[in-house]
Amino acid sequence: MRAVIVAAAVAFLISLFGTPIAIRVFSALKAGQPIRTIGPQTHLGKRGTPTMGGVAFILATVFAYVAGHLALTTLPDRQIAQEKPTMTALVLLGIFVFCGAVGFLDDFLKVRKKNSDGLSAKGKLLGQLLIGTAFGLVALNFPSTNGQTVASEKISFIRDVSWLDVGKVGSVMVFVFVIMAMSNGVNLTDGLDGLATGASILVLGAYSLIGFWQYRHWCGDDDYRLTSELTQQHCYQVRDPLEIAMIAAAAAAACVGFLWWNTNPARIFMGDTGALALGGLIGGLAVATRTTLLSVIIGGLFVIITMSVVIQIISFKTTGKRVFRMSPLQHHFELAGWSEVNIVVRFWIIAGICAAIGLGLFYSDHLAVMG
Repeated sequence: MRAVIVAAAVAFLISLFGTPIAIRVFSALKAGQPIRTIGPQTHLGKRGTPTMGGVAFILATVFAYVAGHLALTTLPDRQIAQEKPTMTALVLLGIFVFCGAVGFLDDFLKVRKKNSDGLSAKGKLLGQLLIGTAFGLVALNFPSTNGQTVASEKISFIRDVSWLDVGKVGSVMVFVFVIMAMSNGVNLTDGLDGLATGASILVLGAYSLIGFWQYRHWCGDDDYRLTSELTQQHCYQVRDPLEIAMIAAAAAAACVGFLWWNTNPARIFMGDTGALALGGLIGGLAVATRTTLLSVIIGGLFVIITMSVVIQIISFKTTGKRVFRMSPLQHHFELAGWSEVNIVVRFWIIAGICAAIGLGLFYSDHLAVMG
């Protein structure tokens, strides 16, 4: 627990005090966010607000992991402290950083061209595909000393579903899909001051709790696993759950520090740099905690907003009519007359409800198997 608290505290402080530095740097570089003229007219006043702010919480999370890991190495042997970064950390932070790099390239091109085009959709998807494939292969092919890999060859809900064995090729495909889906889901949710940041805090907070709970009931902990035959059968078969909790908590805390400056009216935007990074990390956390299907509920707001875009496209291409005034969904409510603050807070509530339901389902499984 100490390592998780240290990582979260360091991430929050670095992000809180580092984001103003990012604001000054990107303002000096004239890295202002281009605004689409076809969007809500209220957004035109945001033109020139510095973007690429995701760099602040990405760096804060990485540095916080190092600090938390240093605290982790001082834990008693019983808690299986690691002197070196684990493969789980390398996969999760690797996805976080490299998805952020794809987003950074997109933001850079937008700023350079002074329009909202940026990297092409195919270019972004190709980048996500390569990242997902590379880290998916790593997640499946480098087991720990007890044989656990970061990812599994089975589809998971709250645990691996035994009859949903898709093999290594299928597992890499699932891994890629989850990373791409979550990356683009968070990216579509971005667009209103603080919306994606606040929703991500709630989802990452949920995964921090899941990771820590799995650590406390982990098959890798002999003192827990050997307590009884029941715990041996129903402990969590995951790799490095304490590091999962630490990274999720650090990212959530870094987003809290960033939100101080990103809330309405935003002093800086996370940009695709932050949105793609956060979505990639959330997807990685879903795979690493064996909650792939449950992530659809935990990250329910991202799913709802993504589906609003899909519905809009299908409806327009098949009938020529739009279901929503504008997609993604948050812009529909803007055009319906809701204030930006109202939309953000109400969507945060939805995100919180989804995360709470996901946590409830996760915990109910433990009650069922232990009761």
